[in-house]
Amino acid sequence: MTEELFREDSYQKSCTAIVTKVTEAGIELDQTVFYPSGGGQPGDSGTLTFSGSQAAIIDSQKGESGIVHVLAEDAPRPSVGDEVTVELDWDRRHKHMRMHTCMHLLCSLVEGDVNGGQVGAAKSRLDFNIPVNPDKEALGTALNALIEADHLVTQSWITDEELDAQPDLVRTMSVQPPRGSGRIRMINVIGIDLQPCGGTHVKSTAEIGRVRIGKIENKGKQNRRINIVFADT
Repeated sequence: MTEELFREDSYQKSCTAIVTKVTEAGIELDQTVFYPSGGGQPGDSGTLTFSGSQAAIIDSQKGESGIVHVLAEDAPRPSVGDEVTVELDWDRRHKHMRMHTCMHLLCSLVEGDVNGGQVGAAKSRLDFNIPVNPDKEALGTALNALIEADHLVTQSWITDEELDAQPDLVRTMSVQPPRGSGRIRMINVIGIDLQPCGGTHVKSTAEIGRVRIGKIENKGKQNRRINIVFADT
């Protein structure tokens, strides 16, 4: 299986690695900084460099034996055993990190289970199981106050059994935290929000920058979709 370097350090932008598998779907490596699509967060993109050649990585996905780095259709491909360097499209990844942490803050302000969500570089959204729309202006003010307060964001690990004993930690109804590895990653916005999450996050809320609440949409009797965008977009 691919060693997932991004789990321990979301800020590592590149790494060298050994090619372990080459298929039509893409390239698998012994280790990577690329996050694979999952949990509402898109897969990373960037570049793969080897033997004087460079290929565009257009997506990253979970495969049966590791993380698949999807290459552009006409891109050169390395061979199994080759040493390569992979480098993130950092601007895109960092926006995903800022947005994902912001979504955790939003969870802390809305009382209701999460039906679904999607992280984006320009816009993100969470669907809440609540009967009425929250006040858009008040929610935006509260969200930016949490961001500006510069709360520390940390990670830790618990066992499957420890999570089972604390089911209220799981806010998402549609996506459950990954199990089976013996431990589950927890993201803690200190004093604000604690929940299991495999995604990438910033180190403090101030790094998110100001945001604004976009549309609040009615997607069903008990489903309210809250969109968030960066204030400078």
